[in-house]
Amino acid sequence: MASVAAFLNKPEDKTVARQPDRRSATPKVSLARALSKLGFCSRTQAERLVAEGRVQANGKTVRDALLRIDPDRDRITVDGERVVAERKVYLMLNKPRGLVTTRDDPEGRGTVYDCLEGLDLPFVSPVGRLDKASEGLLLMSNDTRWANGLLDPASHVAKTYHVQIASVPDGAMLERFRHGSVVDGELLTASSIALLRSGGRTAWLEIVLDEGRNRQIRRLLGAFDIEVLRLVRVAIGGLQLGELAKGKARHLTSEELAILAT
Repeated sequence: MASVAAFLNKPEDKTVARQPDRRSATPKVSLARALSKLGFCSRTQAERLVAEGRVQANGKTVRDALLRIDPDRDRITVDGERVVAERKVYLMLNKPRGLVTTRDDPEGRGTVYDCLEGLDLPFVSPVGRLDKASEGLLLMSNDTRWANGLLDPASHVAKTYHVQIASVPDGAMLERFRHGSVVDGELLTASSIALLRSGGRTAWLEIVLDEGRNRQIRRLLGAFDIEVLRLVRVAIGGLQLGELAKGKARHLTSEELAILAT
């Protein structure tokens, strides 16, 4: 485990990144992404439909899922039926432990979409991820612009987790957690870490992140040989999980959408 000080004191890389040519910017996206943005299906499902010759763009059958099109102007049909933008849907789900956050799992494991069965919904995608062993608040929507705004690192939307660990940390250990650790060349920290309660050989921490790195909490605590027993996301920004039952989903209210927009 590299020291945080050594990581922070590394010589600055003065290489100037090449800026994108904004003059070449275009609203076009791949055909598979267009079907996803319109709320018709996932990108993986779209690629399968295109490969089967079931998708047409402007009257012509397309076999290339990477074909660039404008979903607002080009006419897309599947099996002869025109694909139009679905109504915008914004959901919160209390994800149970053991489900993966994906539509199609090649290993046949249960997915978060199992929790949506029987609901009259257009295709929606997870806004961010919770790994299989994690649980709690997960947002889902077919509004890609709204989702991308929440996921944009520049937005610094706080995410709050309650984490049960197989240890009872003292003040010194908590302070070490707060200083962070360098793992695989990456500095992992949290916005805040506080002890909620402890008993026996376990304790519950409240950890707040304002960035979304892969398995950030597990990797951070693992750097100190701390085992995570449970990891529950309880809030995104000012939106609280509340009393929503495990495995259940509901639509966000206009007030809750306003909270996420602030």
